[in-house]
Amino acid sequence: MLLNVRPWIFAVAVGIAAGLAQARDDGRYANSPLKGWFESLHSKGGGPCCADADGTALTDVDCDVKGGHYRVRLEGEWIEVPDDTVITEPNRAGRTMVWPFYLSGRPVIRCFMPGSMT
Repeated sequence: MLLNVRPWIFAVAVGIAAGLAQARDDGRYANSPLKGWFESLHSKGGGPCCADADGTALTDVDCDVKGGHYRVRLEGEWIEVPDDTVITEPNRAGRTMVWPFYLSGRPVIRCFMPGSMT
């Protein structure tokens, strides 16, 4: 019964659902050789990252390491990347990418894949 769900759990679930609903795979990447690989990506926490079309490629100036943790700049705001959202398998795309969703209008990191960061 919905009334027995703690309000914060409900809010997080709604936020995740909204973030997944904002996926923008419009078919542009249907023939990409990396499509299947992108769709198979999961964070350490087990959550799916979705596809290349859902992610945002970052330039090196929008990603760095501070205090031993990654952080990214989205919409002019620095956001610390939670450790359990970092993809640790080799990056076949080569570029740094982040998969955000939005909760109360603020970006939350679903998955993060470091690139070369040179």
